[in-house]
Amino acid sequence: MGYVAVRGGGKAIEESLKLLERERVRASAAWSTDEIEGTFPELVDQVMGEASLYAPRLAALALKQAQGSPDEAVFLLRAFRSTLERPYVSRPVDTARMRVARRVSAAFKDVPGGQVLGATRDYSHRLLAFDLETEGTEELAEKRADLEAHFDEAVEVSGRDGVPAVMPRVLDHLRAQGLIAQVENDDAEPVDATMAPLSFPAPRSVRLQTLARGMTQAVEALGYAAIRGFGPAHPTVGELRQGRVPVAVDHPLQTGGPEDAYYLGSVPVTEVESVFEGEDGAEAGVGGGSVGGGAGLALTIGYGLVFGRAETKAIAMSVLDHCLEHGDARFPTEDEEFVLYHVDGVEAAGFISHLKLPHYVTFQSKLSSVRETRRVAACGDGLDGACKDASDGDGESVRLDGDSAHLAPSACDAADPKEASHAATL
Repeated sequence: MGYVAVRGGGKAIEESLKLLERERVRASAAWSTDEIEGTFPELVDQVMGEASLYAPRLAALALKQAQGSPDEAVFLLRAFRSTLERPYVSRPVDTARMRVARRVSAAFKDVPGGQVLGATRDYSHRLLAFDLETEGTEELAEKRADLEAHFDEAVEVSGRDGVPAVMPRVLDHLRAQGLIAQVENDDAEPVDATMAPLSFPAPRSVRLQTLARGMTQAVEALGYAAIRGFGPAHPTVGELRQGRVPVAVDHPLQTGGPEDAYYLGSVPVTEVESVFEGEDGAEAGVGGGSVGGGAGLALTIGYGLVFGRAETKAIAMSVLDHCLEHGDARFPTEDEEFVLYHVDGVEAAGFISHLKLPHYVTFQSKLSSVRETRRVAACGDGLDGACKDASDGDGESVRLDGDSAHLAPSACDAADPKEASHAATL
């Protein structure tokens, strides 16, 4: 859970918490968790993703309690998640069965199933909509009705019921041509990153989990750094798909196939496959033989999968996945410890935040060291006045010897400079 402060000064802390609660209740109207969830869906997605818990209502509640602070909301939701039982483990989620709401490719214009823009602000003008400032409940309902009627009419005119429920992967035809480097299928039991501390080298399952639950802005920043030159990575987004994937569990006392599993529901995710150029000896996909030797360049894949609609984070995650798989120590974005330790938002915020808490003893130690070194330097320069000021009134200074403290002659009074140095040592 990261750093948690040890509290002291109970009465002052109680009053401080009351002031904090006063800040929360100063608003003229209270927002329900439903309103927060409906108004800020992407913020709710971010909190759930970084907390590793799909619970939209609880994420909205955490944001309300944290007064809109994503860092604090993630901390609250992670703390709650740590109290939950884990009675079941779901079957592996098959993203090929995703019910697609949005699906685009930056690599190809024409893809099987077509480009599906879905809901996106990629092509919008970044201008403040001042009319939202006065938008009321009635106006909101009217806009919603107009938009629903618009899309119902569009479906009737087109004669289609929307996009296909399941779409083929864009990069499958490149795999069939043997242009994408093939890697061995790893069916090893994944390590649960929430139940075991990080250790290096980390298996890929831990790397992907840590990136998926990493602070959104940190993952994006390191992914950007890798592209800018602090890592040999400049991807093309082969496919970005957004939608809902089904989650199912097996019967706890029986074994069976997917058709025998219990369907629990679906969760929204964003999946990215980014394409990179590479020169390695990995085997090509089916139909292409080997990409090593005389075959020349190969294409390699970086993978990203996150809760909700965090598209930029998913792309950055795919970049960092490729970087960590590459593992070139010359680049910080390919150093496992550098990346995985520093993308965790709770760890980072906790450590940085604890710096504002009392550090009286450690700072006094630093202060004593600075004063002592200056006193020794002044004595070495023959500044008797400075030595006298640093001593007590009887020309004696305090020296620590083991676990006890006693008075020793002033360093300036020692005949031998070496003795002066020893006398001034703590």
